[in-house]
Amino acid sequence: MTQDTQTQDTDNPIQMPPERLLQVENLVKHFPITQGIFFRKQIAAVQAVSGISFHIDRGETFGIVGESGCGKSTTARCVLRLLEPTSGKVLYRAESSDGSSGSHEIIDIASANKAELRRLRREMQIVFQDPYASLNPRMTVASIIAEPLVVHGIGDTADRIERVKELLKVVGLNPEHTNRYPHEFSGGQRQRIGVARALALNPAFMVLDEPVSALDVSIQAQVLNLMGDLQDEFGLTYLFIAHDLSVVRHVCDRVGVMYLGRMAEVADRDTLYERPMHPYTHALMSAVPIPDPTIERNRRRIILEGDIPSPINPPTGCRFNTRCPRAEFPRCSEEIPALKEVEPDHWVACHFPEVKQVV
Repeated sequence: MTQDTQTQDTDNPIQMPPERLLQVENLVKHFPITQGIFFRKQIAAVQAVSGISFHIDRGETFGIVGESGCGKSTTARCVLRLLEPTSGKVLYRAESSDGSSGSHEIIDIASANKAELRRLRREMQIVFQDPYASLNPRMTVASIIAEPLVVHGIGDTADRIERVKELLKVVGLNPEHTNRYPHEFSGGQRQRIGVARALALNPAFMVLDEPVSALDVSIQAQVLNLMGDLQDEFGLTYLFIAHDLSVVRHVCDRVGVMYLGRMAEVADRDTLYERPMHPYTHALMSAVPIPDPTIERNRRRIILEGDIPSPINPPTGCRFNTRCPRAEFPRCSEEIPALKEVEPDHWVACHFPEVKQVV
């Protein structure tokens, strides 16, 4: 049993269930739009993420899905503090700074100082979407994978080379290829190198930002199976960002559906795919191909009308009201729906949630 300490004062302690590794509360990220040359004045803001909340338990995979531009990758980068959140909390159960075995402390990543962030970097890593852009073409594989060890001052040169060879073997690559450059590998092999780099510091939490979207379909399954094997072997916890609903169903335990910067629905994988309740989720699920010609021929595809509104000037009330076939006015255009638990562990942000079979 672990002992948890809080980083806040005793008058307002941070509370998290013992099985929870990450908890995001009302996360907001706005990108300012400015004008002027010398005295730049903010005239508007891109509302990329607007007050979303979710949690991830230790050892599980939580997926975030949605259309391009809905704020998935921005959310992931704010969680790791690669982008500065505008507001909100990102609570993380980190290993205790005193090094005592089995002891943890809860840190708000959004407000952590540089020393805390540097320590947290060893526990949190990311695998980027594009394996062709995320690896430095001027560095050898050994230098790329060993860079986290160098940054954190772990081991000497011989220890690092040994660790690099071990990691290459773990991700299914030849450990003798340490002196090769990224251009000598295929896309799938490059993504494996990125995974090896992320594993170098033995992290507990990893963000997978669309890790297979840039790969051939034949290679996607290999990389996804690798991530699943690594999770089982090292007890990793994943935040999985994707737009492919079939991939998400294969790898995730729970799924959150985002639309225009807000969370529309959160549920476990089977519940979301078999009993979706948000109209936007209904439309997404109706687009997932089914490998049965008879069912596929008889199912009804839900086509959303209109374009996605601009995140600079999103609709008032429910952000989906301009495309929703079930919207009722003026309520849907004036009142923001709260993310409510309508069934056990099934959260929906809709004034009129409805179970709908999309098959």
